[in-house]
Amino acid sequence: MTDMTTAVDTAAVAKKDPARPPANGVDDELVGRLVEQARAAGLQLTGDGGLLQQLTKRVLESALEGEITDHLGYDKGDVRAKEGSNHRNGSRVKTVLTDVGRVEIDVPRDRDGSFRPQIVRKRQRRLSGVDDMVISLSAKGLTTGEIQAHLAEVYGAEVSRQTISTITDKVVEGMTEWQNRPLDPVYPVIFLGAVHVKIRDGKVANRPIYLALAVTVEGARDILGLWAGDGGEGAKFWLQVLTELKNWGVADACMVVCDGLKGLPDAIGEVWPEAVVQTCVIHLLRASFRYAGRQHWDAIAKALRPVYTAPTESAARARFAEFVEAWGDRYPAIVRLWEQAWAEFVPFLAFDAEIRTVVCSTNAIESVNARIRRAVRARGHFPNEAAALKCVYLAVMSLDPTGQGRRRWTMRWKPALNAFDIAFEGRLSAGRK
Repeated sequence: MTDMTTAVDTAAVAKKDPARPPANGVDDELVGRLVEQARAAGLQLTGDGGLLQQLTKRVLESALEGEITDHLGYDKGDVRAKEGSNHRNGSRVKTVLTDVGRVEIDVPRDRDGSFRPQIVRKRQRRLSGVDDMVISLSAKGLTTGEIQAHLAEVYGAEVSRQTISTITDKVVEGMTEWQNRPLDPVYPVIFLGAVHVKIRDGKVANRPIYLALAVTVEGARDILGLWAGDGGEGAKFWLQVLTELKNWGVADACMVVCDGLKGLPDAIGEVWPEAVVQTCVIHLLRASFRYAGRQHWDAIAKALRPVYTAPTESAARARFAEFVEAWGDRYPAIVRLWEQAWAEFVPFLAFDAEIRTVVCSTNAIESVNARIRRAVRARGHFPNEAAALKCVYLAVMSLDPTGQGRRRWTMRWKPALNAFDIAFEGRLSAGRK
């Protein structure tokens, strides 16, 4: 046995200090002595043959030994081994890929071959943590080649691109289940948005991936679904999406916030007649800048700010008249843009400040879209629609791994939800049942 094994054995039998209870089930003094003895033996913490690999080997082999003991009904060396027809029959060597690299373990066998280990199953070459790591790296935008190189460089493991694709393909079943889950009957706000990805379908073309993000009556963020569009008329496809959401159980939405896509307010009204449609102010400003010279962007933004920060619709109308007087002759297209969008622009002005701050733009969904864009940018383009949806789904599921963003989101929405209860009296109660 190596010096490392001696260090492990010595530390494993070290006497514990009864005055110091283990933290989270781990004896700090035992761990400290183990590390010190490994260091004294000249062993590294990580790397091939390091402390973590040796510990992983011992833990796995101990767990496997416990499993075969439960299977046979007696401990190793027990005299009852002679009483039964089945008993231990040595072991076989197996190499598995773990979070700390490749680990060679001895897997016990029984005489009649009925033992089916669970901690490291037959033909299993990777522990679940490795699969989780591959999925996480893919969600962050790494390609299969980059993941392959990462595993080889950090863990010394040769994993084929096909294996990596097979691991990430496991999420497809979860995606299907997620897409078909039952939804709440009512949401205070639903944000609609889309990102464009390149899909090779005969030729590479930009295709939209549509997203619907909702705020629940408890203030939590819930991404309702993902849909790959065909690149046709956006409002027509959105009608299909919204109808699908209604079929999944979303009977009502108090407000729906979207960009200025022509025809989308009509599609929303057809599915949820009582919903208030709010055009994103940020999108409206960006659209305005497209008609103006860059040298005038700051001045136009300053002139429009009193319009969308006005206390009432009548005040906004007065401020807009001032904008028209100052800029109408130079940029009539901007005036026309705001006049056409006015009916969907002004709804938020009728609400309290708590509601205004969270529904005046689609920033809530834009932050999600930004994460998705980072993930898809590394791919260049996708071979088909399914591959694109898988990548987007991975990016969405990897949002906020610590849960801190969710907590901040919920706290931010509490004041707004109180205002929604007053503004939409009675309509939110269905979501709390």
